Amino acid sequence: MSDSQPVAPSASTTDASTAKWYHRVGPGLIIACVVIGPGSITTSSQVGATHGFALMWVVLVAVVFMMTFMQMGARLGSVSSQSPLEILSEKIGRPLAVLIGIGTFFISASFQFGNNLGVDAAVKELSRDLLSPDSRESILPLLDYSIVAFNALAIAFLLAFKNLYRALERLMMCFVGLMLISFALNLSFALANQAPPPAAELAEAATTPLLDFSLLGLVGTTFVITAAFYQTYLVQQKGWTRKDVANGLLDARVGSVLMALITLMIMCTAAAVLRGQPLKNYTEVASQLAPLFGTWGRPLFCTGLFAAAYSSFLVNSMIGGFILADGLGLGSRPDQPATRGLTVTVLLIGMGVALFVIKLDFDPVPAVVAAQAVTVLAAPLTAWALIWLTNQKDIMGEDTNKPFSNLLAWTGFALLLAMATYTAVAKVFPKISTWLEASA
Repeated sequence: MSDSQPVAPSASTTDASTAKWYHRVGPGLIIACVVIGPGSITTSSQVGATHGFALMWVVLVAVVFMMTFMQMGARLGSVSSQSPLEILSEKIGRPLAVLIGIGTFFISASFQFGNNLGVDAAVKELSRDLLSPDSRESILPLLDYSIVAFNALAIAFLLAFKNLYRALERLMMCFVGLMLISFALNLSFALANQAPPPAAELAEAATTPLLDFSLLGLVGTTFVITAAFYQTYLVQQKGWTRKDVANGLLDARVGSVLMALITLMIMCTAAAVLRGQPLKNYTEVASQLAPLFGTWGRPLFCTGLFAAAYSSFLVNSMIGGFILADGLGLGSRPDQPATRGLTVTVLLIGMGVALFVIKLDFDPVPAVVAAQAVTVLAAPLTAWALIWLTNQKDIMGEDTNKPFSNLLAWTGFALLLAMATYTAVAKVFPKISTWLEASA
């Protein structure tokens, strides 16, 4: 048997009908935390401010595809004691597993600096409301290094707990609660300031959905295939087995509903009170909310932003570290040196790039383009691998994909291919051409 078998499960396997609610959820909540990050908040706010409620349907479509792949990951993790890439290496060959592992690692590392910048922005914006101008001015140089402290805290968290999964699950539940409260209160303030109520526009959006290239960014920040793939690892760390498949499916649905709910709350807040505002990033969203909602507007939003950024901060690094370690055949358990070491590497890369951006005004575009280039290959390949694994009778037994699941899965795969093609043609190739012309 592979060394990928989970150790120290966080909860005993229990019949789905009698298990306490907190034994029936967990991995899906963790995945929801990594999906709702600074990029998701920025994109949702921009789409809401630009298009109002007209693209709400895109969130629902993206969440349906995300839930489909999360459920596939949950079933695979429940029925197999081997990790996904260990199975792939045995069935197809180690090179494919290595390719997926490297691709996922570079995606996580390339975008980790965005999570660092989100934490940095949240801390600095909160300081505007919690400190006097003189006090804030005196400690502002120190705030530039706040991400060093938060990375140190993340590394300590990663190394301190023998049962890392249990600690992570409890922490992510707290972050989900913070996001729900913060963004729900912001939305309630927005609706209180909105006149007339947006019921007519909501009805119009439901009956005449708008098609726009903005939807690609919105889909891309919600339908995150590497996170869905990581669901398998979390389910195994939770200790679920074949008799817990129903728990895994319920958990994936709960996580997906939370993703949709939080994303829609952010989008609707922007649609209600920030219509027509040119929002470039989450800092501008916070600044625009301050005069509209009074004293508590910006702190509430920044609390949600911090919860989103720091939860993504932790889990995104684990996705890159764990999947690369698994692809290289170095193990996939939280207690193994390779998984923790590679996770720390993702954290340090993200912190380093973010510090260059904050202190030296470093242009992060090359890192973003590199991540986009890797995503073009890695995202469809990872989706294909999960579909292939969950259709193998010798792996899944009676829990192979049903026809409708396969229909949704292959449609999602086609969507990822379309997004990869668009990213390559419209973003990666033009930027590379510009750099080549400039260097000629």
